[in-house]
Amino acid sequence: MYSRPIEQLIKAFSKLPSVGPRTAERFVFHLLKSGKKDVAEITNALKGLIENIKSCDMCWDFSDTSPCKMCSDPKRDATTLCVVTESQELQQIEKTGAFTGRYHVLRGVIKPGNPESVRFLKVAELLKRLQDKPIKEVILALNPDLPGETTMLYLQNAIKKESPDVNVTRLARGLPMGSDLQYADEITLGSALKHRTQS
Repeated sequence: MYSRPIEQLIKAFSKLPSVGPRTAERFVFHLLKSGKKDVAEITNALKGLIENIKSCDMCWDFSDTSPCKMCSDPKRDATTLCVVTESQELQQIEKTGAFTGRYHVLRGVIKPGNPESVRFLKVAELLKRLQDKPIKEVILALNPDLPGETTMLYLQNAIKKESPDVNVTRLARGLPMGSDLQYADEITLGSALKHRTQS
């Protein structure tokens, strides 16, 4: 059995996603071996995170300012809103350079079989934005899995009820480049046929 501070840090690291007790133990002993400078760097970075990062009051992304840089940028299209599950997905879409509108981060998805999970999402804030701002289109950019589909269906119904003039769209789905038709699942293949384009 390790000393109490080591056990506490192993337990803390184990709470991170995809980090089990063995990996957490390796992290702790790596820090112990690397010296005080590396530990101090991590400590300062965590302190900076806690002290400086907050939620943007408009889009609910994490930022050091509120509103964040994207929400306060007058060059971005204020009439188009892209809804994502988490902040990381917002960054992935930004890397494409294909979207110039604004975002809304839900902070999760509806868990199938648990309708109460919607209470923890930023849905009310989304609906309020639609009433306050001149938004013409909402793009639902959620994962096409069961929780994502459940959430998109819920949002589509809620938006149509509260703001019927807003156009609700989804990301196109289909076959990725380099894929093989014989290995495509029925949903992906069906979606590719449905959303086929002119060549």
